[in-house]
Amino acid sequence: MLMPKRVKRRKQFRGRMTGKAARGNTLAYGSYGIVATEPCWIKSNQIEAARVALTRYIKRGGKVWIKIFPDKPVTKKAIGVRMGSGKGNPEFWVAVVKPGRVLFEIEGVAEEVAKEALRLAGHKLPCKVKFVKKEDSNKGGVSDEN
Repeated sequence: MLMPKRVKRRKQFRGRMTGKAARGNTLAYGSYGIVATEPCWIKSNQIEAARVALTRYIKRGGKVWIKIFPDKPVTKKAIGVRMGSGKGNPEFWVAVVKPGRVLFEIEGVAEEVAKEALRLAGHKLPCKVKFVKKEDSNKGGVSDEN
């Protein structure tokens, strides 16, 4: 699973996911990609499941870039623990994703193969995604054409 090697602080506030992605909203490396259309937290195991589905379909051809990294710790208290007595222990790591953020990019495969592979990867993720091509992403962000 993806997680930081070390962090400055063990626990973080939950934060808010308002607005659109200001960075990471254009295709930087590959010709095709998937873009989040709604805000969400994506766990490290969901990123890994999407990566496995993607690379299996393209049969290890082409090149894949993962553009998100789970660097936010999420804490949980044990079941049956009463209110109070501090914050729980870190349980898992998430990547905070805003609408317009490019999640995965792919290069070196045909468009039909890329579209299907990214569709399969999108099913593993907790938010709605859409397929984008290099010429579409020059506008930046999420468009309202669909």
